[in-house]
Amino acid sequence: MLTETDKGAGAHAGAQAAQKLRNLKGVKTVLSPTPTHDPAQTVIQVIPKTGPDSTRTGQLVRDIRAAALDIRETTGAMIAVTGTTAVNIDVSNRLSDSLLPFIAIVVGLSLILLTMVFRSLVVPLKATVGFLLSVAASLGLVVALFQWGWLADTLGLAHTGPVVSFLPIILTGVLFGLAMDYEVFLVSGMREEWVHTGMARRSVTDGARHSVRVVTAAALIMFTVFAGFFPLDDALIKPIAFALAVGVAIDAFAVRLTLVPAVLTLAGRHAWWLPAWLGRALPDLDVEGTRLQTTPQTQHMEPEPAR
Repeated sequence: MLTETDKGAGAHAGAQAAQKLRNLKGVKTVLSPTPTHDPAQTVIQVIPKTGPDSTRTGQLVRDIRAAALDIRETTGAMIAVTGTTAVNIDVSNRLSDSLLPFIAIVVGLSLILLTMVFRSLVVPLKATVGFLLSVAASLGLVVALFQWGWLADTLGLAHTGPVVSFLPIILTGVLFGLAMDYEVFLVSGMREEWVHTGMARRSVTDGARHSVRVVTAAALIMFTVFAGFFPLDDALIKPIAFALAVGVAIDAFAVRLTLVPAVLTLAGRHAWWLPAWLGRALPDLDVEGTRLQTTPQTQHMEPEPAR
């Protein structure tokens, strides 16, 4: 912790601040202020009763910051708290503030792009809801295993505790990319069958038949890659590997290969409906080539050369 005052009063104000910090709950000891090259600054080391990853240590950091205003008014010292726990709290808060805007941008862009590609409202909404369900299920299992300790002994977890703060950002980004890949693989075949036949239920069945093997193979490959890091005895890598492996499995097999065909079958012809005004406003990418002529074209053959 760093205290800063007017020049010449740094040591005295630091000693007063250290005395006030000793009265806070959770403080084991407070070392004597250490002067720096700047006479107005001193460094005070506060040793908590608990470890750096403990919730009580995090609460102590918040208590020190809450008491900073009172200490400044009584001693004239301005306090800045640093250290492993304080940095982790600041990073977690910054990531938490960025998570919702990040998800909103990702989900919003996916809605727009999928609407343009598949000319439908049901498909992008279903894809987005399924992605959010996969992320929620994966994070829930991570919390249950690594924070609450469910099946920790069975899976050989040495210790449980708070999960790394950047895991939701990594999981959202990686799982979104894979989920949209599986969605495009699966639904593009259905859309192509719908354009050619105009039969809603048959298009789902025939389109899925050609894409299921591709999605299954891709999901098994990614699951194996992520699950391969889980046996590592690393408290940082293990929850990330578990979250990605479980997220891929849930999204591919429970959402894309189960919920997607079921929802599109139940929706029938409405699955491929798009309001006329929205269709005119959005650019038509024509992925399936609906504007191509379906009648065979006369081919002009060059005459054979005379022998």
